[in-house]
Amino acid sequence: MKTIDNTREFYDICTAGNLTYKQKLLHLAQAAENSIDPIERPKEADYFFEHGGIDYMCEGNAPYRPRYICPDYGKLLAQGSEFLRLEPATTLDDALWNLAMAYDNVPSVTSRPVYVGQLDRMLDPFLDGHSDEEVRSRLRRFLNYIDRTVASGYCHANIGPEETRAGRLLMEVEQALANAVPNFTLKYDPAVTPDGFARLAAKTTLTCANPAFANDRIHRETYPGDYTVVSCYNVLPMGGGAYCLDRLLFPRLADMASSVDDFMDNVLPSATGALLEYMNSRIKFLVEKSNFFETSFLAKEGLISRDRFCAMFGVAGMSEGVAKLLGLPDGRAYGTDDEANDLADRIMRQVYKQVLEFPAVYSEVSGNRFTLHAQAGFSDMPGVTPGVRIKVGDEPEVFYDHIRHSARMHRFFNAGVSDIFPVEPTAKSNPDAILDVVKGAFAVDDKYLSFYSSNGDLVRITGFLVKRSEMEKFARGEAVLADTSHDGEGNWRANDLVDRKVRL
Repeated sequence: MKTIDNTREFYDICTAGNLTYKQKLLHLAQAAENSIDPIERPKEADYFFEHGGIDYMCEGNAPYRPRYICPDYGKLLAQGSEFLRLEPATTLDDALWNLAMAYDNVPSVTSRPVYVGQLDRMLDPFLDGHSDEEVRSRLRRFLNYIDRTVASGYCHANIGPEETRAGRLLMEVEQALANAVPNFTLKYDPAVTPDGFARLAAKTTLTCANPAFANDRIHRETYPGDYTVVSCYNVLPMGGGAYCLDRLLFPRLADMASSVDDFMDNVLPSATGALLEYMNSRIKFLVEKSNFFETSFLAKEGLISRDRFCAMFGVAGMSEGVAKLLGLPDGRAYGTDDEANDLADRIMRQVYKQVLEFPAVYSEVSGNRFTLHAQAGFSDMPGVTPGVRIKVGDEPEVFYDHIRHSARMHRFFNAGVSDIFPVEPTAKSNPDAILDVVKGAFAVDDKYLSFYSSNGDLVRITGFLVKRSEMEKFARGEAVLADTSHDGEGNWRANDLVDRKVRL
């Protein structure tokens, strides 16, 4: 096991003027984790790490908890918790407070929960006997609690696909609060979700950038049992989660290749193979050495199960990667150029095949294979457009051309892929237009769409939601509550997100 002297990093964190106490605590914990390096990795992986062709997404050198955890909170409400000394919930107040206490004890790569549950299904049985206003009052306090304590835009709640009273009231409260946390995802299926409920979702997202729309018809076939949507649109098994999310960075790999053939025949398969082996090493440490599953009350009480965890193999920067490989001149770009689009398709077919042929350890829920994720990117990494999205400024003029391109690439990713569209503020008066876009996109197997008003304070970055006003405060050197505003501000600048093409 190697040790690393990062004393200066500790000092810089302790003396930072734009971090809160809690944020310093989290940064110090990660710096301490990174002072050791116990994971064995193939030499090829070292080579690609050094050249920036692969990375492990800030997971830390010594993974002592899974990256993303998706507890079965419905089971918690039904059975209570011996560890937390909670009785089964019998009232709405019981349910809300039991959930609030559980959230503070659910870790992740951010040290806070990235998933707070399928809130509509869990809460709906407790609404009988309460008026709508009584429920709204309680939900306002509950959602504000999540926003102020979890305080991370990577936190997600799910609703749908069925219409519920709780789902309707949650969206109505969201419109009034306009919080950045939690993100909401509507699992949407036109055959199941009534138009009126979906229309309310469209109206809500044009007001406060929530919820996003997930193609439930496709996603519910991903795993045995129920699924969740968390963080930057990660599709994961309910009652389990993701050990890790590690990724290929196509622009950096393109820099390492002498030609398209060299990239396809040598660089790409070598980098993919090295990352696959490294992911297995991380999982083995987590399962065999860290004692997480042996010590977590979540596992002991059946809220999670080790055999419902898998790992996500991510990719990012397709747009810049193919542009470098082809030497595209001005006027030609991934998204609108046939040669660039065909090369992207060829790259993903090769990665998809290699990943699905590789035996992943401790990954029973996904057939002992890694799942694929179009990694959304984070922080201030310039020149790496998230996943397989089209680079800002290169978007097709026709909205439906953009969606058809997205659907073509979405087919490779079973663990999460998404697109983000700012829309004209006037669209708020016509939510049916948004609903028509979603229906058309999902009919061609697009998997995930999110929208926000182009002039609103709430904006999507790579997937997570932040407030422009909070990013501006952080840019001025002020401390802000949600540390995703840190990631958001860097990415907003680095990737020119203010210039996204406005639709409708």
